[in-house]
Amino acid sequence: MFIRFTIFSIFFVVLSASELTLNEQKLVKKGHKIATIVCNEQKLLSSQIDTIHLSIEQIGEAIIQSQSCPKLSKSKLKAVSYYLLHHTHSPTTTRGTISVPTNAKCPVCGMFVHKYPKWAGMIVVSGEKFYFDGVKDMMKYYIFDVDFPYSRNSIESILVTNFYTLESIDAKSAYYVIGSNMYGPMGNELIPFTTQKEAKNFMLDHKGEKIVRFGDITPKMVMALDGVEYE
Repeated sequence: MFIRFTIFSIFFVVLSASELTLNEQKLVKKGHKIATIVCNEQKLLSSQIDTIHLSIEQIGEAIIQSQSCPKLSKSKLKAVSYYLLHHTHSPTTTRGTISVPTNAKCPVCGMFVHKYPKWAGMIVVSGEKFYFDGVKDMMKYYIFDVDFPYSRNSIESILVTNFYTLESIDAKSAYYVIGSNMYGPMGNELIPFTTQKEAKNFMLDHKGEKIVRFGDITPKMVMALDGVEYE
C-alpha cells in the first residue's frame, strides 16, 4: 500500500536519533547499510512510502512492492523499514545530489551516467557540466586533461557522491577509500565520503587498503585501479 505524504506530514512528525532506543538505533544503522549496499537506495527514498501512518510491518510490505530491494529476510526487511522510517522523518534528509540528465554520457568511457546515481561525479568547466560514472573516470578526465578538449584552469567546481548518503560533496574536501572489495560500474574505484569517520567505517566493512585525499590521487594510483602500470 502506497500513500503520498505531504509537506505538512513531514513537519508534523520529526523523529530524531535521541528518541530511538539502543536496539532501534542498531536497526537503523543495519538498515542503512543494507539499503546502501543491497538496495537501490535512491529509488527506495523516492518511493513516497507513508512512514507516518504505516506500521513497521506495513512499511516492509510497501518496500517489497516498491521493488527497491531484492528479496530480503524478515530481519533485514525490518532493519530497512526502521532506516526508512528514521530517514524520512529526519531534518537532515534534504541534501543536494548530483542530478544527472538521462542522455549524459561519461566523456571517458561513454557509459550513460544516470543509470549509476550512487557513483556519479561531475566537473563544471566554464558553465558546462560533465558527468562521470565513478571517481576513477572523473580523475582520469581531471589528471589527463591534455587528452580531453578543455582547460583545467576553467574548472569551476568538482563534485562527487558520498557512497553512504548519496549527498553531493566537494571533491577536494572528500575522503576516498581505495582498494576495497566494493566495485563500481567500471570496476575498482575510489569511493568518496564526507568525513574520515565514514571512510574508516567503510574500510572496516569492505577491506579497504587506505584513505586518500584529492591531492593524494596520482596518475599511477588511478591507472593501477585498471591494472595498468603508469610510469
